[in-house]
Amino acid sequence: MPADRDFDIVLFGATGFTGELTAAYLAEHAPADCRWALAGRNAGKLEEVRSRLAALNPDCADLPLLPADATDPQSLRAVAESARVVITTVGPYLLHGEALVAACAAAGTDYVDLTGEPQFVDQVYLDHNERAVASGARIVHSCGFDSIPHDLGAYFTVQQLPAGQPIRLRGVVRSNATFSGGTFHSAMTQMSQQGKAKQTFAERRKREPRPEGRKARQVTGKPTRDPLLGYYLLPLPTIDPVVVARSAAALPAYGPDFRYSHYAGVKTLRYAVGGAVGVSSMVLAAQVPPLRKALMKRIKPGDGPSESRRAKSRFSVDFVGEAGGTTVHTRVSGGDPGYTETSKMLAESALCLAFDDNPLIAGQVTTAQAMGDNLLARLQKAGLTFETLPTGG
Repeated sequence: MPADRDFDIVLFGATGFTGELTAAYLAEHAPADCRWALAGRNAGKLEEVRSRLAALNPDCADLPLLPADATDPQSLRAVAESARVVITTVGPYLLHGEALVAACAAAGTDYVDLTGEPQFVDQVYLDHNERAVASGARIVHSCGFDSIPHDLGAYFTVQQLPAGQPIRLRGVVRSNATFSGGTFHSAMTQMSQQGKAKQTFAERRKREPRPEGRKARQVTGKPTRDPLLGYYLLPLPTIDPVVVARSAAALPAYGPDFRYSHYAGVKTLRYAVGGAVGVSSMVLAAQVPPLRKALMKRIKPGDGPSESRRAKSRFSVDFVGEAGGTTVHTRVSGGDPGYTETSKMLAESALCLAFDDNPLIAGQVTTAQAMGDNLLARLQKAGLTFETLPTGG
């Protein structure tokens, strides 16, 4: 990583809902010698954010502010060349994200984001992975609730299983949280382009190397009732199982034959049916332009749940792993997943890349590949729980 940069970390998008939460986390938890800055297109709003940060930490009163616009490649290049690590919360990433990735890949600057958009991730791989490998940049997507609890939860679970054996792993997500306008817009944008997403995924599969002598894949499960956890399971079509499978393909510790299935868990059959209907309705709405535009106009980017609502929100992801006759049950859990914990995960990912002794790797990589044990330790210290539970308990 280049050492002769003005800043260790630059946060792009600090005036947005999740961006300001991430800035507040850095204000309170970044080490005193961390050189960091805020970047965005609206200088007035950046100054307002800086004033609020100064109330949390007086040292932030003089925090540098950098002009940057997602539509101005020159400004993004200046940001990338000034930083060792760039954080971006500016989405939907399909619409606003690729130019910043390109700038970081060219400059050899590490990059982290919050995307849950598979098409964006695959397009970035096709367009910028080779340049990032050449420059030494680590491009790490999905460093929030998408997909750290799932990626590092699977990584943590694999460590509890016998080595060298085929692994069957399932992850089961539960949460009472609500989402922001930005998350909704990203989801609707992605779902409206399913045909293009499949095409981009297929093109990536043609180009991406496969692990030699090993298998690693996601397996779409069927609705069922989990005999160990006692929940009804609803398959989740998110980016998370893709990320887990890519970590498994990259890391030999996941064994010779790794398969992962990903679900939402609900207590009653009625909620399982209702959840399936709700997801299907949202997917259908995304395909109808007038309806999609009306919904996106009603729910605006920048909106998000109140602090009191976030304080009541929780999440858990249970993992059940089976290998060599051994069954292991683990759990990752924390508070509000989409915002309080996501801002924590994103900030700690950037701090980990900037300051920890991580594996020597470059290109588009997952959190497990890029940071593994270091990020796991950071998140545990920051309050997320990774635990091994009795099977049947």
